[in-house]
This record gives sequence, structure tokens and C-alpha cells, in this order.
Amino acid sequence: MPGTGAAAKEFGVPAAFDDAADLIVHPDVELVVVSVKTPDHHRLASVALDAGKMVLLEWPLGSNTAQAADLAARAEAAGVRTVIGLQAGFSPVVRYVRDLIAEGYVGEVLATTLIGSGLAWGAEVPRAMAYTFDVAAGATPLTSSTMHALEAVNHVLGDFAGVSANLVRGRKEIRLTDGEGVIASNVADQVSVIGTLRSGAAVSVFYRGGSSRGGNMRWEINGTDGDLILSAPGPNGNLQVLDMTLEGGRGKDTTVAQITVPDRYFDPVPRTLTGPAHNVAQVYAAFARDVREGTKTVPDFAYALRRHHLADTITRASETGTAQVVV
Repeated sequence: MPGTGAAAKEFGVPAAFDDAADLIVHPDVELVVVSVKTPDHHRLASVALDAGKMVLLEWPLGSNTAQAADLAARAEAAGVRTVIGLQAGFSPVVRYVRDLIAEGYVGEVLATTLIGSGLAWGAEVPRAMAYTFDVAAGATPLTSSTMHALEAVNHVLGDFAGVSANLVRGRKEIRLTDGEGVIASNVADQVSVIGTLRSGAAVSVFYRGGSSRGGNMRWEINGTDGDLILSAPGPNGNLQVLDMTLEGGRGKDTTVAQITVPDRYFDPVPRTLTGPAHNVAQVYAAFARDVREGTKTVPDFAYALRRHHLADTITRASETGTAQVVV
């Protein structure tokens, strides 16, 4: 209830809450940000939408496509603005690469390959992360790390025409780091997606659970006249949160050299804000501009539902062993 609690009294906070729903429906709240475990996304976002609030929800939209479809329908019925946290397309380097491709830096795109590590889904985790090893919770290497990376691939190079996939459960049991014992895993921690873009370019994306000693993020784009490479050091291969280095070469170049991303791609978020916060800040800035100017540049819940359908198509391709048409 508002105004209760020792912390509120201690710090003079005029409104304090012990239930998220009470906070969400408070009349002073305009935007509800849902950034919690995936199994709680649907419940909290539903309360916000039913209260007529704008909602920014981290990806994925729900634990499954049925939940995503319900939230997209609620958002449309409520007539409120929504944002899905697919921030990879707002990365300054990703946006710059998109423009370089459009300007013909590599010529006609022939193929792209991306290899990354999800960091989570390794051999051991704290108990608080155990839910990520249950496919029903909806936070898997496919739905999380791989879909974030595919958002960047599709943002730069266009949508899939068709996909094949191989989803493999490599680790059957996971050790808990904050106590003895193991848990069973039913998620595929090795994700292979190959396909063809609508442009005709070939795509190969592989994501591993955990990390590799040999490198955890490398994205290469090859064309008739040049090549571009995005990479990042360290154990984390989650593309959407990385400060990636860009290299390129074309024409008579015999190797690649580093390319600096122009300052304009960082506006209005400064270069000095590094790490995972930068791309999220870019999403907030774009959303604020949309609200002020009446534009629509950020992906909403309807867009998120389409990405859920793509994840389902990838899963179906693996389960059937048959290439799937992407619609």
C-alpha cells in the first residue's frame, strides 16, 4: 500500500508498494518497464495493458507464442504504445553496418556467418538461474541469445526466406553453484540455424550455451566486392549487449582493417556509456522521440509476436528435419 513500509518512512518516499500490481496501476505511472524473469512477463504486462499503461518489456515477450499473441492482442485493444526489448538493431555499430551494406561497401551480399556464446546455459549456474534450463519457462539459447542475434542479422541484411535448424541438448545435467546437487536440463544448448535470406544470401548462425576459450562473438558478412567483420573479446557472446569492433576490407585490400563508427550513430547516447546499458539507452531515446513526435521507430508487441513465430519456425525445422518457409 502507498506510504507504508520501513524504507518509505526512513527515506521519506511518498508512495511505496509491496505488490507490483499496485505500483503499475498508480495514476502517476505512465510507462511500465517489465524486466524480470520470463515466466513473469505475461502476468505483469497484462496488468499494465489492462490499466492502459505504455509498456516496455524485455525480450522475449512471453514464455511461449500463445502468451505473446495474447499480449499483442491486449496491446492492440488498449491502444497504447508498447516496446519490445530487441535492442540489437539500435546498436551504433549494427546501424552503421546496415548503412554500409546499403551503400554498397561489400557489393552484393553473398553470405553471412555468425558464431556466438550465450554465456548462460553452461555447466553450472546459481539456483536463481535454474529456470533457464526448463524449456517451458521460455528463456533458452534459441529464444534469448540466438533470437537477439538474428534480430541484428535481419535488421542489417533482411528477412529469411527459409530456414533449416539443428537444436541439440548437449548438457543433460547442470550443477548448482550455491549448494550441492544438480538439475536436469531439457533445453537445446547448441543451436544451429542455416537458411537463405529473401535477397538470396546464405546465412549460418551457431550459438553455444556457456562460452568458448577460443572466442565468443564473430559475425562476418561477405559480398562480391568486400567483407565486414564484427567481433568482441571476452566470454560473453550476447550480441545485443556487446561493444563490438568493426573491421572491413574491399576492392584490392588483402586483409581487413578496423573501421571507426562515426559519432552520429551514437547520438543521443554518448560513446562514454559503454557495456550493456548503451543499446538499451538507445531504445529508450528512440521511444521518447516516438512519443514526442508521433513516430514509430521502435519494435512493438506486434513485431515481437512475429519474432516468436520465427523462433517456432526454427524449432519446427529442427524437429522435422525439413527446411521451412518463413512467412
